[in-house]
Amino acid sequence: MKEVRAIIRVDKMREVQEALSGIGLPGLMVSRIEGYGKQSGIVEQFRGREFRVDLIPKVRMEIVCKDSDVDRIIDVIMKTARTGEIGDGKIFVYDVADAVRIRSGERGEAAI
Repeated sequence: MKEVRAIIRVDKMREVQEALSGIGLPGLMVSRIEGYGKQSGIVEQFRGREFRVDLIPKVRMEIVCKDSDVDRIIDVIMKTARTGEIGDGKIFVYDVADAVRIRSGERGEAAI
């Protein structure tokens, strides 16, 4: 099993979620986060004054899936979340040692 963790733009969340549902993804977790990468924040103007925003709002999507589904999930996220601009985000893939469904006690892939 793997965990696919995607950090994407807030305005792309609903579109990515719908695209993942469209390929039959059974579930995902979403967290609203703040951070920065290479862009190191942005400079905005408000009432004629410039100010720097160091932490940019983002969405973190976490998906635990079978090894065989990883590439398909990554492709859907990349195609849906990509704008071509700095700040589109990143995708990370982690190994998952085990999963347990609390309600039934199922383990491994049966629990996801």
